[in-house]
Amino acid sequence: MRNYELVCIVQPELDETAFKSAVERVQGWVTESGGTVDKVDVWGRRRLAYPIRKQREGQYVLLNITLEPNATGVLERNIRFLEPVMRHMLVAS
Repeated sequence: MRNYELVCIVQPELDETAFKSAVERVQGWVTESGGTVDKVDVWGRRRLAYPIRKQREGQYVLLNITLEPNATGVLERNIRFLEPVMRHMLVAS
């Protein structure tokens, strides 16, 4: 098992329940692949450095996760197809 940091930028116009459901789906994918979510830190709404999908702002969330290295590809593929997530970055910590 390895420690990772996953930062996701979620669409800014989502209400609280839709935002939480998107984050919970990501957490579910981590636990389904045998990992654990150690910490979830919601940074809130921030201005982007450049427009993404014609949006100037995004809701940031940081997840500290523990996951097998061979399961990261499946997790990133699932996040890529999750519509509310505009960008994500997974790095080993």
